[in-house]
Amino acid sequence: MHPLPELAARAVTHFVETRQVLETPQTGFDPFIAQKAGVFVTLKTPANALRGCIGTISPVYANVLEETIYNAIAAASRDPRFPPVQPNDLSGLKYSVSVLHPPEPIQSLDLLDPAHYGVIVTARHHRGLLLPDLEGIDTPQKQVYHATLKAGLTPGEPVQLQRFRVDKYA
Repeated sequence: MHPLPELAARAVTHFVETRQVLETPQTGFDPFIAQKAGVFVTLKTPANALRGCIGTISPVYANVLEETIYNAIAAASRDPRFPPVQPNDLSGLKYSVSVLHPPEPIQSLDLLDPAHYGVIVTARHHRGLLLPDLEGIDTPQKQVYHATLKAGLTPGEPVQLQRFRVDKYA
């Protein structure tokens, strides 16, 4: 396992068992110690079903390590789609960490490829994000549709589009 998902797993286990936030490592994670970026942490069950996914579009914390720790805890404890992870849930959870590249505005769905780009839709102070390469999301239209729903917007209403790449670690 890559060190970032391993850090996410340690953060979740530590939080579930102690209700404390894991201390941010100070060594062994170059270049992530100096990198600032938005980060999404995804948890899946042993059967590969989604168990939680929370993240930040742009950096909120000091570096990618802190983003990973805090977003892992949020994915395990505050994703409104799932009950909080309990100690008996920890065994077998799978973790992935997506480090976001800066988003860029686009004017057309033709510039989206859901296998390679995530999308952010914005309208009326609402914003929704969908990561790239999600199962079942194989067209730009589906990607924008689901991001629009996540934003709480009506499908088909005009939105501003941004795309972004991720470095995904599992």
